[in-house]
Amino acid sequence: MLRIGYDAKRLFNNFTGLGNYSRTLLANLAEYYPDNAYFLYSPKITKNDETHFFLNSALFNVQLPKRGSGAYWRSIGVKRDLLKHKIQLFHGLSHEIPMGLDKANIRSIVTIHDLTFERFPEHYPLIDRKIYGFKFRYACRHADHIVAISEHTKRDIVEFYGIPPEKITVIYQSCHERYMVEKSQKTFEGLRRRYHLPEKYLLTVGSITERKNLMGIIRALEQLPESYRLPLVVVGQGGRYRARVEEVIQKSRMQHLVHFIDVSFDDLPAVYQKASAFLYPSFYEGFGIPILESLFSKTPVITSNVSSLPEAGGPGAHLVDPHRPEEIAAGVEKILSDEAYRKGLVEKGYAYAQQFRGEPLSHKMMDLYKQVVGGGHTEPEPIT
Repeated sequence: MLRIGYDAKRLFNNFTGLGNYSRTLLANLAEYYPDNAYFLYSPKITKNDETHFFLNSALFNVQLPKRGSGAYWRSIGVKRDLLKHKIQLFHGLSHEIPMGLDKANIRSIVTIHDLTFERFPEHYPLIDRKIYGFKFRYACRHADHIVAISEHTKRDIVEFYGIPPEKITVIYQSCHERYMVEKSQKTFEGLRRRYHLPEKYLLTVGSITERKNLMGIIRALEQLPESYRLPLVVVGQGGRYRARVEEVIQKSRMQHLVHFIDVSFDDLPAVYQKASAFLYPSFYEGFGIPILESLFSKTPVITSNVSSLPEAGGPGAHLVDPHRPEEIAAGVEKILSDEAYRKGLVEKGYAYAQQFRGEPLSHKMMDLYKQVVGGGHTEPEPIT
């Protein structure tokens, strides 16, 4: 049995990529390795349907700061609690670890998702880049081992921080099992009424930021022939960039074609499964969980030919240059007009997605845990 501590701030307070990674990983580890002791350290918690399991399961021991600043406790003060709880291994789930773990003889792993702020510094305020740079570099240099969520992220860590490749293991992420369950037609009908969905539609899911390239999708819609210009359903939150996109939508008189909706986590799988195609032409991703969710939903994917996105989509993705809306439009037209091509993407994508199920990835992570606790840094055996 291992006593494992986790930085659970994102697990309890983030409900997009980093939080989804944390919740999926911990739920899978607890399912396949229930004999371990899992300690979740967070400066605060949000109680909702997504965190209920972790707050009410005997498998998890949730720890909050007893007093003082949550930020200080998370970065420095938590070390005292880790020693008190006899933690053998600490896993920083999102780019950082507390300071001084090596001096306290607590072994550690950090997951690095992406280095977007290093690759595209112009998208980040200077103070954010300084803080991220310090935390990411410290974690990579002081953790006993690094988990990268894609081969592309591993290459970025080596390039930007000079970390030896043998210190980094690529362990992909899974998605929630709700995306692996086929929904009934009755569920679809209720869904359409609840969210006022069109009969047929294109779908994009994710934070509405410049990097995710919703503007490129809108420009592609403009270029599509009328017969292939399906409505676009957009699931995600955004601020200033969304306002810019909506301004373009109004100028192009396409308000009737673009539907911004808020969807519950439980309803989102059916929204994926009913879509005619899923569009994710991001400029940069560490991995891209929405692609995986779409592959499991048996919905054809159009994504970018850059960063980790070909890795995430595999042979079941139609790849495009995200800077060229005409390529996005051509991909949509190809999928909607060529049934054999669409079917081939779906079949190849679903087969490719099987390697991202929770069980094999949990085994690979636990193998790494045991090696790090034992003092070794050998790459785990590949999944076969």
